[in-house]
Amino acid sequence: MNDIVIRPVATVEEREACVALQELTWGEGFADRVPASILMVAQEMGGVVSGAFQGERLVGFVFGITGFRGGRRAHWSDMLAVLPGYRGRGLGYRLKLHQRDLLLALGVETVFWTFDPLVSRNAHLNLRRLGAITRTYERDLYGRSNSPLHQGIGTDRLMAEWWISVGRVGRRLAGAAPEADRLTDRALVNPPAAGGRHPRPGADIVLPETDAVEIAVPSDIHGLRSSDPGLALDWRINVRAAFESAFGAGYTAVDLIRDDGLSRYVLTRTLTR
Repeated sequence: MNDIVIRPVATVEEREACVALQELTWGEGFADRVPASILMVAQEMGGVVSGAFQGERLVGFVFGITGFRGGRRAHWSDMLAVLPGYRGRGLGYRLKLHQRDLLLALGVETVFWTFDPLVSRNAHLNLRRLGAITRTYERDLYGRSNSPLHQGIGTDRLMAEWWISVGRVGRRLAGAAPEADRLTDRALVNPPAAGGRHPRPGADIVLPETDAVEIAVPSDIHGLRSSDPGLALDWRINVRAAFESAFGAGYTAVDLIRDDGLSRYVLTRTLTR
């Protein structure tokens, strides 16, 4: 991985390689793929279109659009994709750090993107490794999708907020202890049911009066969706209720602990910047 160079894409062919990687990631004919021409326009207008290159081969890319939100310059990070053989090796993390460097030079302070709350691998990158937070849950945000990754469980999303110019992100990137180490008195909002081959959601959502809480999610939703799609949908409904209750009570998700079977979001009412 040391021979991989991350840089802005520079040619039509490189932008077309980004389109091909989108189809490989989200499925052939993916309706929401971004064409090479729009990648070029976004880049010309202050957006980020950068690739991870091993020699001349594109093995990952990140794409986002720069604009204004609430009167302040902000960035929407729309896509991050890595070739299958290169996943789980820190390349997505490196692409996000590259994106941050480019955006800080433009005066951007906050980056937004969405991710599926059931995909704990992505949540771990976003919250624990990058230091983003989330306090917004959107039901079926993208409507019906033709991507195989989204079939059967809808497109509910959490919105990430990445405050790239403030202390909490800098501390996290510098290796500070994760939030879970500080927020030790935590209660589970959605206790799972006992028994069964796979973890199953329980019947109740319980919101305790504590500063910190946890929300459980399956550790491998894609595997679960393949083996038991009905159970995957049950988890979608359960996790939706848990997050909507917690966010409505003033909690913010700041960390994720990955475990076998179940992973756990960590949420707090005392958010530090």
